[in-house]
Amino acid sequence: MEYRELGHSGIRASSIAQGSWEMAGNVWGDVDDQVSIATIHKALECGINLLDTAASYGGGRSEEVVGKALRGIREKAVLCTKCGLKVLPDHSVEYNLKPDSIRFEVERSLKRLDTDYIDLYQFHYPDPSTPVSESLRTMDALKNEGIIRAVGVSNFNLEQLKEALDCYPIDSVQLKFNMLTRDNLEMIRFCREKGVSVITYGSIAGGMLSGVYKEPPVFGPNDRRKDFYPFFEEPLFSKARRLVDLLEEIAGETGRTVVDVAINWVIYQPGVTFALVGANTPQQAGANAQSGSFRLTGEQLQRIDQRYQELFGA
Repeated sequence: MEYRELGHSGIRASSIAQGSWEMAGNVWGDVDDQVSIATIHKALECGINLLDTAASYGGGRSEEVVGKALRGIREKAVLCTKCGLKVLPDHSVEYNLKPDSIRFEVERSLKRLDTDYIDLYQFHYPDPSTPVSESLRTMDALKNEGIIRAVGVSNFNLEQLKEALDCYPIDSVQLKFNMLTRDNLEMIRFCREKGVSVITYGSIAGGMLSGVYKEPPVFGPNDRRKDFYPFFEEPLFSKARRLVDLLEEIAGETGRTVVDVAINWVIYQPGVTFALVGANTPQQAGANAQSGSFRLTGEQLQRIDQRYQELFGA
């Protein structure tokens, strides 16, 4: 496993990170908490120490599961969570990064995570009603108090990130990025110039880049992947599937899986620091950990980019 520095924090974490959104049980379908805990343990065993969650995942359920998994082994993990987003029963959302709300949220997250500090605390989304300078002053105070060790933002656009950096030395940005979703390339280049770590999510596009789907899938009522990834429906499904066909060829050439190829492509893109990958089982976590143990060749990378351009344009 390769370990990289998290922004300017001095924290070193695995290039492959374990996500926990699926463990909330309210997005990708029902889950078993004991299986989720075993999955986190397997990830740690395989060298994945960067664990990401959020207060909004399942109304705190994901944080509770992560906290149970780390009981007695907290020091083995670089623990990341987020604040500022509340999901309402009708799936609409509220954003709140006011100082009092951040304080309230961090106290509840600490309790659910069963810890007295958070390694990376992130704004889940921008809050248009609160100046980012006010929110960051609160994060700085939490850092000075030893409650958090590093400060990050998630789902900020480039202008919002620049505004935040004018106020405070942000350590990381979390954004969606994979072979099929490349609209954040300018942001990634900017972060590389500024020394801001990039944590990508959606590395296998919710499973579209896993090679599992030969036809557009029909998801269960609690599985909302199609709300976040447009590639599960036509006309994009057929195009995405043609890219996956190439990944299957390359997987055969390298003796790896399609998932390995998809994750490896992400973690070795210039400017990407960590690739956040979900896993529902210990087997998946173990397989994810192997995705960084090889390098795609320049010729293979060129073929992937050429196929992408043929299908989706520059």
